[in-house]
Amino acid sequence: METTTAAVQQDEASALFARPCHFVAGAAQLDQLPPSSLSEVAFVGRSNVGKSSLINALLGRKTLVRTSRHPGHTQQINFFELDGCLYLVDLPGYGFAAVSRRTRALWDALIAGYLKDRPMLKRVFLLVDSRHGFKESDRVLMAFLDEAAVTYQCVFTKSDKATEEECQCAKEKFACAASCYSAILPSCLETSAIKRTGIKEVQHAIYMCC
Repeated sequence: METTTAAVQQDEASALFARPCHFVAGAAQLDQLPPSSLSEVAFVGRSNVGKSSLINALLGRKTLVRTSRHPGHTQQINFFELDGCLYLVDLPGYGFAAVSRRTRALWDALIAGYLKDRPMLKRVFLLVDSRHGFKESDRVLMAFLDEAAVTYQCVFTKSDKATEEECQCAKEKFACAASCYSAILPSCLETSAIKRTGIKEVQHAIYMCC
């Protein structure tokens, strides 16, 4: 019965992400955020970790969310509405050194303000590059999410570019982190936007938040 239920949920999750999705708003300041009227899931991580690529892969699209090889491309909070059901929220990357200290401070304040004050935010997906594992800036955010009591789940990206040793090291670091932080979910998801590895699993995780 449990297997049947999981299969049905996966089919429903896939059907959800096949529905129309469109860009709603981009907010460079907190007062530009759209009303919190739908359930929201947010994607956050270091610059160039692959947030935009993952969202495109989830939706089976290539260009809905603009991607770039250059870190710091996403400079505002972007909201995408999935068929009137929920918002997928693409947050600016953090830890990008090639901008001014003032710009980094503004981005950090924007991210923090959003994460603390969105009543319909159901889950944050913390994206971590499989090749590099957790960095200090990730741990700072995790501590912030713990303090704000915001549930978050780790998603390893770019698994197709990582060696088996790198993937194993990242998983070991996750296991350690899962025992040290209170708001993190105990399971992580391993993905590749190019090979579509783990995409259905992330879709299902989001579906369960609706």
